[in-house]
Amino acid sequence: MEPKIALSIGAHPDDAEFFCAGTLALLAARGWQVHIATMTPGDCGTVQYSREEISRIRKNEAVRSAALIGAQYHCLECDDIFILYDRPTLMKVIELVRQIRPNIVFTLCEDDYMVDHTTTGKLAMTGCFCSGIVNIVTSDAKPFEATPALYYMDPVEAKDRYGKPIRPGMIVDIGETFETKIEMLSCHASQRDWLLKHHGIDEYTKAMEHLSLKRGKEAGVRYGEAFRQHLGHAYPQDNRLAAELGNLVHIL
Repeated sequence: MEPKIALSIGAHPDDAEFFCAGTLALLAARGWQVHIATMTPGDCGTVQYSREEISRIRKNEAVRSAALIGAQYHCLECDDIFILYDRPTLMKVIELVRQIRPNIVFTLCEDDYMVDHTTTGKLAMTGCFCSGIVNIVTSDAKPFEATPALYYMDPVEAKDRYGKPIRPGMIVDIGETFETKIEMLSCHASQRDWLLKHHGIDEYTKAMEHLSLKRGKEAGVRYGEAFRQHLGHAYPQDNRLAAELGNLVHIL
């Protein structure tokens, strides 16, 4: 029997809530063990707190959000803006993947608007690839096979850094879990003022709802979350997400 374990690897607390929480909630409702990890505690996402204060606040918000679907939260304690594709950081990701032993991994995509997101996606890609390489030694967790199925979440506003729309490979109908998704995102209360000041974005949950409505419309449903599967050599070629969620997954 393959494990029913899903892992989301984001850069910051609230990345999963924006882009894959509805799907994670669907999996949790079907008996999957769900883990939500972030590379950083979001230590620069503030205009009013110190690095230490906002890190504590945001990790507590992430724990509360994850608990709404019975998930576990993990932080790899990198610094905002300074997530590096280097050996120490990659070892953290490999060890996380080996500890959790997921069947499905969700991560950020290479088309996204900022370096923390794009670097996180590359780290997650290699972390999955290295899960079974025995000559990469991690302290607590042993290598395992097979390579997890890897899915890239939408970029912010569903467009690349040049403003070109991103066409997904599939859209998951999250109508039955959308209210849970809103509740999870609302746990990240510290971010509304930050996004208003730095990004010019108010109505924190409305920005997420706009994207969910857009993707839902493309699939002929109310609310959707979009993904593209990593189908390069040595990664799983079967669509495990579609196999689990059935007609809730609309292949494009």
